[in-house]
Formats: sequence, structure tokens, C-alpha cells
Amino acid sequence: MYFKVAKELFDFFPTACFGVVVAKGVNNKGSNPEISQLLLSNVAEKAEIFSRIKVKEQPDIVIWREAFQKLGYNPNKFPSSIEAMSSRIAKGGKLPLINDVVNLTNALSLKYLLPMGAHDMDCLEGDLQLSFTEEIFPFTPFGMEEAESVERGELVYRDNLEIRTRKWVWRQGNKAKITARSQKIFFPIDGFSNSNLDNVLKARDELAKSLQVYFDAEVNCLLVDKNNPEIDLE
Repeated sequence: MYFKVAKELFDFFPTACFGVVVAKGVNNKGSNPEISQLLLSNVAEKAEIFSRIKVKEQPDIVIWREAFQKLGYNPNKFPSSIEAMSSRIAKGGKLPLINDVVNLTNALSLKYLLPMGAHDMDCLEGDLQLSFTEEIFPFTPFGMEEAESVERGELVYRDNLEIRTRKWVWRQGNKAKITARSQKIFFPIDGFSNSNLDNVLKARDELAKSLQVYFDAEVNCLLVDKNNPEIDLE
């Protein structure tokens, strides 16, 4: 199984980069209070920061607003996942405790203000790709069972059968979700080498270490960019 980023994305964003962690043998059963507390602490820290600066004006959020605008996606209507999470916190909302892997991913996403995904590899069909759709493709929204159709030309994470995330890092699909049964997981951390590469690498390495400590997982850390657009996840 490979992770492939289309050349067309690098034509738009030559500095796009992706920290990748592949974790195998993950034990995601039970609930670790240390992970829950990490998420709660990062929520509180960012709530304090966003009380002093608007989410839309935070430099790490501006990066994604500008990227979405370049793609023709209105960031007010289609905010990146990290902007949506940050806005929820800025308005006094809390993030639900779902399961330890999701809680850890959300905690580090907030800490480094980066979009971070998690995909159950045992639910993927063929290779995972980040590319512009060349045909109408199905997408099952999170929490739903019925698929909707996505038009040609949208930038998505997808496998051979279905879209996993819409508009790059806007909306996650139901079939990409992590559950207590997930044992083999692909984590992409999306960024840009000319602006936040340091945070991408720090987030990747902290995630990998945490997966080893808390989940007894075997991990592999990788980096995808224009010069290395395709990696073997096995």
C-alpha cells in the first residue's frame, strides 16, 4: 500500500509537505487519563490564546485560509480542520473525548496548529492518494451511512473506491474514522516547508513517540514532499 500525492498539487503548492506516521499493532481499547488530560490542557491553552487574537488572524490559520483561497475554496464556508477546531474552542466549546487515538491526534493538532488526520488502513482499498478527482466519486459524510457524490476537480484524500476527506483537510468521511478496533493507522500531518515544516516534524515525532509509549505500537516516520511524492506504507 502506497501514499501518493499528485504532481498537480505540487504545481499549486511547491512547498507542500506531509509528515507521516504509520503505526501498527495499536491497542486503542480502554481510556488513558494522561491522553485525556493532554487534550483538555491544549484546549485550555488555545482558548486563552484565542481570547487575545482572532482565529482567522492567527498566522498558522492564515496559511490554510490562503491555501484554500488559492484552490478556489471559500475558507469562511469551508474552513480547514484546524481552523474549525480552533473556532469551536474560541467560542467556548469543548472537544469530545472519543477514543485515545483520536484524542491524542486532536491534542497534537491543537498544540502545533496543524491539520492532522488518522485513517484506519485496514479499511482502505488500494493506495491512499491526495489528488484532484478526475471523475465523480462517492463520499460518506462523518456519522452517516449513505454516500454523496463529489464532482470532478476537487482535492481529496481517497483510496481506490471512495473519498476519505473532502477539500483537502476540510471534512472527514465516515469510513476514515478510527475506532477502538483500529490497529493499523496512517497519520498525515499537512504543512508547507516554507512556513511550518519545523512544527510538522515536531508533531510527527511527538505523535510517533506517544504511539509507542501509550499504545505499544510499532511506528515508522516519513516525509512526503515534491521530491518524494510517493511512499510505501508497508
